[in-house]
Amino acid sequence: MPSKNDRSVLRELAQRTAEIAALPVQEEKRRLWRKLNRCEPVRPMVMIDQICWNEMGNDEALVLQCEDAMCRAYETRLRRQLYQWHRFPVDMVVEPFIYIPRAVHNTGFGVEVQEETAALDPTNSVVGHKFHNQFSTEADLEKIMTPRIEEDKSETDRRMEEAQAIFGEILAPRLHGVDPYLSLWDPISTWMGVENALFALIEKPAFMHQLVGRVAAGYMAMLDQLEEQGLLCEPQPLIHCTGAYTDELPATGYDPTRPRTKDLWMFGLAQMFSAVSPQMFKEYEVDYASQICDRFGLVYYGCCDPLDGKMSEVRLIPNVRKVSMSPWVNEEAGAEAIGKEYVFSRKPNPAHLAFDTFDEALVRNHLMTTKKVCKKYGCPLELILKDISTIRYEPSRLEQWAAIAMQVVCE
Repeated sequence: MPSKNDRSVLRELAQRTAEIAALPVQEEKRRLWRKLNRCEPVRPMVMIDQICWNEMGNDEALVLQCEDAMCRAYETRLRRQLYQWHRFPVDMVVEPFIYIPRAVHNTGFGVEVQEETAALDPTNSVVGHKFHNQFSTEADLEKIMTPRIEEDKSETDRRMEEAQAIFGEILAPRLHGVDPYLSLWDPISTWMGVENALFALIEKPAFMHQLVGRVAAGYMAMLDQLEEQGLLCEPQPLIHCTGAYTDELPATGYDPTRPRTKDLWMFGLAQMFSAVSPQMFKEYEVDYASQICDRFGLVYYGCCDPLDGKMSEVRLIPNVRKVSMSPWVNEEAGAEAIGKEYVFSRKPNPAHLAFDTFDEALVRNHLMTTKKVCKKYGCPLELILKDISTIRYEPSRLEQWAAIAMQVVCE
């Protein structure tokens, strides 16, 4: 059990969190997210995520005081949530509970990434990667194993018992199962390297079909096991950095002790396919990802991959509700293709926070351009600032960006 000091620190943070979670604005924000996710928005919504916390300086609000490793993990989560709420909350929602992760072990595909990394800032988790190709022959395909899922129930019980003792009557502990992230090509890119994989699509198409087919089959088997063992998470408040609140999930017949894939959102992406044709995108991504997406209730599709010229193919993926529009899209083409049927999930350019000076006019014009083009085509809109590698060690830039974004969406 945690020390008296660790328990005291966490309970004080939990109390502050619970007070914020009880504010009426939290339910109002949930309502606005539900409306957006039905494609009936009241206004565009805004989120900030994937923050470079290493650049927040020595702010007292973020300094950890706990000693136990698990307690420090809870403390980090609570401190960052409180920090964001008080400085750049935009449309985040603070919930009256804290997630306690189930002790789920996943063997994975059995392929260990072989890479070299390089970093400009040793305090930043964002680094460069050079991946070594481990798939060049037919025999290499045998390296891919079917993931095996198992829960250490005694460890799960221990975590829950400990959390009850810490947070108990203040902030409700809630067991959290596996929230599936099922990109087919992200793992393949780390096993081969992006350049090697792209050349192989041209030079060895049958080989690459076998490779991605094995990955897709592995994911399907993994989902079967998670459902059978009741280890999936409950319906999510967030999906890929955006509000996931919806009246459409969970599906009819939902049992909170045994969530199903159809009760959940999932998100998919094929970022290395930014460089391929729509035809190749369909053949190697859409046809395989659709098998997985068909199992889920709703789908958020895309990330940094520009999809403005591939919406005809994205439309073939079952259950898509939100489509990422990265900083590299033609917004006019993307908005026209999306129309009123999907949420235009715009990723504003995070580089605007990395220049020598923060240019408020540039940020405002950037966001207004998106708002205007979405209004023109009737697109439900969200602005999701993410992948923030640096703010030049000036936390105020996030506050400035947040203030501008909320002005833009509320005008």
